[in-house]
Amino acid sequence: MTRYVGIDPSTKTGLVVLDEDGEVWEEIEIEKQGEDPRRMYNLIAAVMALIMPGDKVAIEGFGFASESGFLLGGIGWGIRMELFRRGIDYIEVAPAALKKFTGAGGTAAKEVLAVEVYKRWGFQSKSNNVTDAFVLAHIARAMNERVQITKFQEEVLTVIRTPPVKKARKKSKRKAG
Repeated sequence: MTRYVGIDPSTKTGLVVLDEDGEVWEEIEIEKQGEDPRRMYNLIAAVMALIMPGDKVAIEGFGFASESGFLLGGIGWGIRMELFRRGIDYIEVAPAALKKFTGAGGTAAKEVLAVEVYKRWGFQSKSNNVTDAFVLAHIARAMNERVQITKFQEEVLTVIRTPPVKKARKKSKRKAG
């Protein structure tokens, strides 16, 4: 049986596992104590202990407005490198796409997203990270199973399947001073 895994990497990483029917098998927020890099290493190891060969994984993309960007980047890249090392493919879902998939809209607050998740799927968690991971698992499932989805959800999947081409940034010319 295929498992669909959503991962919201953070200092409190949310992880949700769904089965082919969309039933929740696992929902957990993983947090580790101690000093970095040991804490980060243990967090990544705990996440990877729950991933199995053949899992279909969706991981939340990096948020660029984060005050703790380096720390979250380390955790996020650590998980991605471990998935790569184990040969587990994953899809990257931008934070705005995750929100749009719920029906809340790409700039919705966490509280609005939680309400939309409850209305759409009847799922609720005290953790925003677990809620995000739940949506990510549903995105992974929708990418791989025939499930009924809305037009805005199909738009999200289309962008994930065929991301827009990034334009090269122009180099600025600076005068020597």
